[in-house]
Formats: sequence, structure tokens, C-alpha cells
Amino acid sequence: MKAVLLIAGLGTRLRPLTDSIPKCLLPINGVPLLAIWFDKLLAAGVTEVLINTHWLAGQVSEFVADSTPKGLRVRVSYEPTLLGSAGTLAANRDFCSDGPFFIIYGDNLSDVDLGDLYASHMQQRPVLTLGTFEAECPERCGIAEIDPEGVVRGFVEKPERPLSNHAAAGIYVAEPDIFDYFPEYSNSSILDLGFDVIPKLVGQMRNYSINQLIDIGTPENYQKANGVLC
Repeated sequence: MKAVLLIAGLGTRLRPLTDSIPKCLLPINGVPLLAIWFDKLLAAGVTEVLINTHWLAGQVSEFVADSTPKGLRVRVSYEPTLLGSAGTLAANRDFCSDGPFFIIYGDNLSDVDLGDLYASHMQQRPVLTLGTFEAECPERCGIAEIDPEGVVRGFVEKPERPLSNHAAAGIYVAEPDIFDYFPEYSNSSILDLGFDVIPKLVGQMRNYSINQLIDIGTPENYQKANGVLC
């Protein structure tokens, strides 16, 4: 089983903390966030992970070399220029070509059971199983409309007038044919899942509800995350 863990963000809202530490290595209750995700992925049965790097990439590569848990193989994909969430996937399509795979935004903290998410996906194998949570400020998120059977019937990124509070969590399971819905890609493309791909999958996605999700990208949320046990 494979996963793509997107961790290359600059963390600008967390400066000065992220002036010298990449956001993915900030400690949550003393444990680097990246280590928390590695442990969750390994517990779910993932054996191969691809991570993208950019800001302070050397620190991340050193952490991978020294602290990857046994049983997990990690491929590092350095991006001199950030490609966007979908751009990273497109640039590493070969990694994602042999079966369902996780897509995870690694700057989130969540209590999600990744093994249960994967099992839910495998029941019907939609193009994408979309992890969602109930957002306090849905206008800042990608918002899904979900029918009673759990099929995603609408999706808008950062809508002015949200029609629900079911927000994309950045925790998904995808089939390789998701790439059939990607825009044309070049090495200079910046592609975003929320804007460029997920809206095209309406009717071909199923929802998976996630109880707890914290984007650690602000000082307030980072402080909140450090009071949570996941």
C-alpha cells in the first residue's frame, strides 16, 4: 500500500517558528508532526510513502534518513518550485499507478483511522474517497454536498455561500484513474486538487467523515494541536 504525503508548504503564517524548522517537523506534544503521520501510515498497512519537500528540504531529508520507522520506505521528491497538490501527484504519477493510494496533506493533525478509511474505500472503490470534517468556517474550505447514500454530489473550493459545512480534510484514498481527470501537466504547471481536480469528480466520490482535524498552519491552531492527543 502506498501514500503521498504533501508536506512542502512554507508555513509562512507560523513565522518565526518556521524560519528555522519546516512546518512538518514542528513538534506536537514533543513529537514531530511528520513522525505522527509515519506512525499512522505504518499502522494502516502502508509500506511506501512519497513526500514532497521544498523549504528547508535538507532538514526533512535528514529526518527521513534518521527517523523513518522500520517497515516504511520513503521516497523524497524535492521541488525547487512548488508544484501545488495536484502538480506533485502528476509529477510522480509513476509512484501512484499500481493500486489505491492515500493522499494526505501532512500539515494537518487528525484522529483519523487510516486503516478504516482504506477499508471504506475498498468496499465500492470510487475514483476518490473524500475525507471530510465539519468546518467552523466553511467559506475558507473546499465544501462538499453529500447525498444520503454518501455520494459527493457537489464540490466548491472556498465558496462565498457554502451550501454545507462538510469540508475536505486533505485526507483521501484515490484510484490511479484519478489522473484521467487532471488538466494537462508540464513541469512548470501549478495544479491544485481543490480547484483543478476534485470538482471534476462530482458523482464519482464517496464521503468518509472524520471526527477531528486541525490545520496547524496558524499560531492559534498550533497551540490547540499541542493540547490534543491523537
